[in-house]
Amino acid sequence: MVQMSILLTRMLVTGCAIGAAALLAACTAPPDSEDTSLIAPVAEEVDEAENPTPSVPEASPTADEALLQGVDDRPEQLRALTADWQTDWTRHTVDYDEIIAGGPPRDGIPSLDQPAFVGQEEASAWLATTEPVIALELNGETRAYPVQILTWHEIVNDEVGGVPVAVTFCPLCNSAVVFDRRVGEQVYEFGVSGLLRNSDLIMYDRTTESLWQQFTGEGIVGQHAGDRLTIVPASLISFAEFRAAYPDAPVLSRETGYSRQYGVNPYVGYDSSTQPFLFRGPPDPRLPAMMRVVGVNLNGVQIAYPYDVLVERGVIHDVIAGQSVVVFHSFGTNSALGAAVIAEAEDVGATGVFAPIADGQALTFTLSDGRILDEQTGSMWNLAGQAVEGELAGARLERIAATDHFWFSWAAFYPDTVIFQNNASEEE
Repeated sequence: MVQMSILLTRMLVTGCAIGAAALLAACTAPPDSEDTSLIAPVAEEVDEAENPTPSVPEASPTADEALLQGVDDRPEQLRALTADWQTDWTRHTVDYDEIIAGGPPRDGIPSLDQPAFVGQEEASAWLATTEPVIALELNGETRAYPVQILTWHEIVNDEVGGVPVAVTFCPLCNSAVVFDRRVGEQVYEFGVSGLLRNSDLIMYDRTTESLWQQFTGEGIVGQHAGDRLTIVPASLISFAEFRAAYPDAPVLSRETGYSRQYGVNPYVGYDSSTQPFLFRGPPDPRLPAMMRVVGVNLNGVQIAYPYDVLVERGVIHDVIAGQSVVVFHSFGTNSALGAAVIAEAEDVGATGVFAPIADGQALTFTLSDGRILDEQTGSMWNLAGQAVEGELAGARLERIAATDHFWFSWAAFYPDTVIFQNNASEEE
């Protein structure tokens, strides 16, 4: 039932259900129309220190052995879906049989390309303190992107700290990832293709119409097949955590130009489902498919930290490819994919991954009475990697790029990942 509900929801969001006259009429209304018939069925269903500018990848038209090119071998169904696209289909790094339709057509889920922002006080009128936001701090500028908005748009094209970024969220994989939008000297704007691979959003750039995998930032089809976007470290934390850490930072506005039920979860019950939606093949059996994990891909080594271990321990110290890391977990953040209203969903908590060094001093962290403390000075730290009390107050940890996902998706893209267990990172 959950799977069918999600399929219908994804189609209803954009009015793509065949023969639904009311939905087709809603689709023809202008974006800022007050007509909510488009989404009414959803409601019925639901009864750090300043970051340096990231390095920009150079465009790389040459292909390695994995890059297939020279033949447009799309299956007929994919060919029909993309007949008028200007993508170079002769270049692709993945088998076309892995790419499927997600329900809505290209841009049926509209990206936000001219985002507006409001102050935190104004946002607090509609954004609960426990709701998740993507917190992005870059070159001294910080912004919050509420997941209640990203769930309906999936991509925000923005510029933060002078860096063009794409802030993305794929509800089906629970993956919030931020990318630098530059490849070489070119800045790209990204949209939602309507296609999925491993249940994950496939983005496309509006210049070359190449396809990009949201989970990894890899160009998988078109001119940029084989290129990879740079991931910008960000965090998924509660609005309350964000306000405490960045009291003057703005929040993405709900005045998007689109009529959507922001705050309502169109994927009710998905995170308690036993099976991922539109995922082909059996999930990696080492963990439950829908278990949340923190995924770290560092120096070519991938580690998954299961939430059940993080909940038990609160703080995990580890070494990945010779680099020391610390993973924090703290409660106070709702799931975006459980209850009908995000603000009323289960408290699953939030995480942060950092290098455990501040002001040149190596630190060891523990969880004590719900507070994250360093053993060296007894200072208290938050999920943004800031010391908020004690001798080191004002110090900051360097954030390591890490993302929270459902296990099935992390394992699908990183099948050789190691699972952290007990006191060490071990393969099961």
